[in-house]
Amino acid sequence: MSRGGERAGQLRIIAGQWRSRRLSFPELPGLRPTPDRVRETLFNWLTPVLPGARCLDLFAGSGALGIEALSRGAAEAVFVERHPAAVAALRENLARLNAGNARVEHAEALAWLRQPGAPFEIVLLDPPFGHDLLGPVGAALERAGWLAPTAWIYLEAETALRQPALPANWLPVREKTAGAVAYRLARRETPAATASPIPGETAF
Repeated sequence: MSRGGERAGQLRIIAGQWRSRRLSFPELPGLRPTPDRVRETLFNWLTPVLPGARCLDLFAGSGALGIEALSRGAAEAVFVERHPAAVAALRENLARLNAGNARVEHAEALAWLRQPGAPFEIVLLDPPFGHDLLGPVGAALERAGWLAPTAWIYLEAETALRQPALPANWLPVREKTAGAVAYRLARRETPAATASPIPGETAF
């Protein structure tokens, strides 16, 4: 799930075709939309690779990350969320935006990843804090073929969390913190393919 928007129960789309639109979502335990300034930084990083990309918002919550990706030109977004109220709100908001290139899956993330996958170019991972899920989810994404050879993976976690054990071919590209949130961007590499670097990228 994604931390505090401007108002409780609301998020603002920052840029793209739905710029400045506000959407409501249920206030549920652990549901924390990624803060505006974190989203703005993330999507500045992804600008060169986002248009036309197929995106997975795995712990969708309010849908803040996946909706922002669609607004900025992603070709498709799949939202995976386990809470029924959040799923209902997501479907309603996507219908209000007339987002025909979006699909919401009502499922628990790790269980959903056990099925065979169709590769995504961008994966957005913002799991509930306190459960140390990034390592297991990374392994599941690799195991079932959910990642394109040169996929980009966004990872969000609490600052206090130790560095998760991620797949060895996820190469770190960017990392920042904002209050209690640590957020990172990784690039997947395989022996057969190497991703183009983000302009101006600096490793960490």
